[in-house]
Amino acid sequence: MATQIAEPEASTKNHPEAVVVRFAGDSGDGMQLTGGQFTLSSALAGNDFATFPDFPAEIRAPQGTLFGVSAFQINFGSTDIETAGDAPDVLVAMNPAALKTNVDALKPGGLIIADTGEFTKRNLEKAKYEVSPIDDGSLAKWQVLAFDISALTVEAVKPFGLGNKDALRCKNMWTLGLALWMFDRDRAPLIAWLNNKFKKNPTLADANVAALNAGHAYGETAELGGQLHKQYVGPVATPAGLYRTITGAEAVAMGLVAGAQLAHLPMFFGGYPITPASSILHYLVGMKEFGVTTFQAEDEIAAIAAAIGASYAGSLGVTSSSGPGIALKTEAMGLAVMTELPLVIVNSQRGGPSTGLPTKTEQSDLYQAVYGRNGDTPIPVIAACSPGDAFDCAIEAVRIATQYMTPVILLSDGYIANAAEPWLVPDPARYAPFPATFLNERNGPDGTLLPYARDAKGARPWIKPGTAGLMHRIGGIEKNPGTGNIDYSPEAHQTMTEARKAKIDGVAKSIPAQEVTLGSEGGKLAVVGWGSTFGPIHQAVRKARAKGLDVSHIHVRHIWPLPENLGDLLRSYERILVPEMNTGQFKTVLRDQYLVDAQPLCKTSGQPFAIAEIEAAIATYFDGVPGNAGGDEVPPNAKQMPTIKSANP
Repeated sequence: MATQIAEPEASTKNHPEAVVVRFAGDSGDGMQLTGGQFTLSSALAGNDFATFPDFPAEIRAPQGTLFGVSAFQINFGSTDIETAGDAPDVLVAMNPAALKTNVDALKPGGLIIADTGEFTKRNLEKAKYEVSPIDDGSLAKWQVLAFDISALTVEAVKPFGLGNKDALRCKNMWTLGLALWMFDRDRAPLIAWLNNKFKKNPTLADANVAALNAGHAYGETAELGGQLHKQYVGPVATPAGLYRTITGAEAVAMGLVAGAQLAHLPMFFGGYPITPASSILHYLVGMKEFGVTTFQAEDEIAAIAAAIGASYAGSLGVTSSSGPGIALKTEAMGLAVMTELPLVIVNSQRGGPSTGLPTKTEQSDLYQAVYGRNGDTPIPVIAACSPGDAFDCAIEAVRIATQYMTPVILLSDGYIANAAEPWLVPDPARYAPFPATFLNERNGPDGTLLPYARDAKGARPWIKPGTAGLMHRIGGIEKNPGTGNIDYSPEAHQTMTEARKAKIDGVAKSIPAQEVTLGSEGGKLAVVGWGSTFGPIHQAVRKARAKGLDVSHIHVRHIWPLPENLGDLLRSYERILVPEMNTGQFKTVLRDQYLVDAQPLCKTSGQPFAIAEIEAAIATYFDGVPGNAGGDEVPPNAKQMPTIKSANP
């Protein structure tokens, strides 16, 4: 729950509106854990925040190498935070490789906190340093606070009899303690968490608590001059209510369960481990009390086939994967379309194609979601724009799937899945139930059964197998429009193809009209986004409008079918810019559907957009240079997140 914290003493007051901190170290240094617990402290302090975990694809890259660097960035403040921040104010570097791959991202004048205990000759060589950057003057444009965190940690935990290796595992807690002091955070919740985490091994709990306290005490007592001082970041003004920290994967899992409850259905989840989608299965395993059955299949095809079978049996079938796994599921998606069974397919997108960039984010599966199946196979597609939004999008996916008897694709991505933000736990009363119904008696003339008769929405009835008198055929071969019997006739295929398309087109009648997210209807420029580009687009447009520029932000949740009024809305602007983390896929959809001259702003480096990149693109429309406005390819940003190539000489 978001709580107010006391104002610090006057001598320690320093009130930045927002601060960006990046923790970076070896994959074994616990940077994701450190960042996660610092995020918890930010939530308890009442800050708004956004996080960006970034880690290598290798299970365990060689220790101390550039390839093994893991980083966690958090942007927190007393104002609305919608991105993880363009550049850190503070970089905590636990070894030379972490420093090399991350230091160029730091703002000029920013603070580097480095563990000199790891700046050994061997580690410097692994990081491709000829001499230590701490000593050669190459870090002159930043503030540098370098001291032996490793030795201080070993000293702090010495009373607990740990070996050197185990003692050094506590240095992330020492570092976290220093960060808690620096930003005036309460240690008590973290101490309680450590005691609970290591309750089966009290010695480890005590050692980690001692390390946490020692780091905090170091900040209090060390003579550090102006390099390190306590900063107070006040709470953000938020509506009253119950808050919690949530990641996109958690939100999807809870939203799916909430959707199943609103549909009055048990839920079956069939999945196969794949980054970054695996966390959804992990969270759902703990929700059995809500009628959730989870199944880790032997492969992606078995996972979706099992989910389809569950839907046939009367449950809500759900499956989840990332791009390569979605490709394997494609044929079964066609089966779900042909049989017209409800199914939710979650795609947590990552860099592709093929195995691609397993731990990096991208939006390059849009074509796959909208167009990527054999035959005319229309499927509704919904895209979440943030971790919290993923909860509502999952419910919406369940609603469409069960009310229209169709598979639905829910698009997330690696950034949304792993990132965290504060989430106001919604009032369940604001969600209207949409109970699924099953056919229990024959529905045709003269007592016949018509399993493919359609209601006003174009949906066929849902029939549980074993219902007395309602035996019917189901499968992937074309059917008679009413009886569902196999029918190869041209008339049957034409009629059923058109019926399936009309049903999905009709989904647009039940979704909200597209609104302008920020700005006004009509004008010089609309920046149109979808998915996780929401934060940087929104902030860039906000800044541009503050300069007096006639620019608006439109963010689209329903990718297919598109909102009925979207075409008219887009035509009310002179120019349209579409930033997306692919080579221009949504731009193509908009051009295809509305014949508008949408221009792409593409980024395919596995990194999310920086606010400044979109600001710069917007500025070209207003700089008065003829022909300068338009889309472009945003190059990889070596200053944004760890980059191996840029770190090599």
